[in-house]
Amino acid sequence: MTTRIADMFARRRARRDAALIPFFTVGDPDLATTRDLVRAALAEGADAIELGVPFSDPMADGPVLQRAASRALAAGTTLPRVLELVGELRREYPDPPFVLFGYYNPFFRYGVDAIARDAAAAGADAFLCVDLPPEEGADLREAAGAHGLDLIATLAPTTPPARIRTIARAASGFLYFVSLLGTTGVRAALPPELPARVARVRGLTDLPVGVGFGVSQPEQAAWIAGFADAVIVGSALARLVETAGPRDAPSRVADLVARLRGAVAARDGA
Repeated sequence: MTTRIADMFARRRARRDAALIPFFTVGDPDLATTRDLVRAALAEGADAIELGVPFSDPMADGPVLQRAASRALAAGTTLPRVLELVGELRREYPDPPFVLFGYYNPFFRYGVDAIARDAAAAGADAFLCVDLPPEEGADLREAAGAHGLDLIATLAPTTPPARIRTIARAASGFLYFVSLLGTTGVRAALPPELPARVARVRGLTDLPVGVGFGVSQPEQAAWIAGFADAVIVGSALARLVETAGPRDAPSRVADLVARLRGAVAARDGA
C-alpha cells in the first residue's frame, strides 16, 4: 500500500537527499497560529509536519516543549480540536504527510479505534507515540493499520540490535532515532557517534530513519542529512514561537526552516 509517507521518502531517495520534518505543538500559543506556522514551514520546503498533541505530563520533552504543551493546554487545545486543525490543513495541502506526535494517554482516553478512524478521516498519516513499547502497542497498531495509518516508533542511542529488530518489525512509515540520551531541547553539539549509530539501525531494517532531539542549527541539519533519511526539528522552532509571539512567529519560523532546508539541500548536492 502506498502512503504519503512512503511517497515522500521515495521522492527524496530518488533525488538522493533527506527530508526535513518540523515539529509544532498544536495550540501553542493558539490554533490559528499553529495553522500559520505549518503554512510557513511548508512554503519554505518542509516535507512533512509533526503535530504535537499537548499532554500534561510530556516525559520525553525538555523545558521548551513542556512550556509549549502547557500554553497549548491553557489555550483550550484538545484532541478533537487537533483533529479539526488536521482536517483544515489537509484540505489546503493534499500531499505532505501529517504525523500526530503524542503520548498514549490522550489516544487511549479518546478510544484507540475511534482515534484511528477520526485521524484518518481528518487526513492524518501516522501516529508517533513516544511512550508505547511494541509489546503494548498491538491495539493502536492494528487500529492504525485498519485505517491506513502508519505507527512510527522511536529508537534510543542505547537500543541494542535485537531490540532494534523487534521495534522495527512492529513499526511502519519510518523510525525516529533519538540523537542523544535525555529529553528534547536545543543542543550546541550532537554526539560524534551518531552516524555510526544510525548506520547500525539502517543495517537492521529497510524502514527510513529520521533523526531528532537537539537539532537546531543548519550545520547540524546538513550533517545529519549525510547519513539519515530525515532531519526532525522541534525545540528550536518552539523557542522561536515562545520568544517571537503570535504575530512574528510565522516569519521567524519561515526563516529558520528556509535556512535548514537550504543547508540540507547544499549537503545533499555536495
